[in-house]
Amino acid sequence: MSSVILKVEGMSCNHCVNTVEKAMKELGAEGKVNLAGKMVEVEYDESKLSVEAIKAAIEEQGYDVVQ
Repeated sequence: MSSVILKVEGMSCNHCVNTVEKAMKELGAEGKVNLAGKMVEVEYDESKLSVEAIKAAIEEQGYDVVQ
């Protein structure tokens, strides 16, 4: 398993947290949102997922990955 921490803009509430974490789960990754820090820590299997796919899944939910 690999992990990456992404800075994400646009998250402001628990609904945002649930939306991003659900999107990660649907990809087969484990996402933990730090709302105050505007970050998402994602643990994933790099043989099945890329960081670009993770970023795309977050952006599809309407948030901006800035790092």
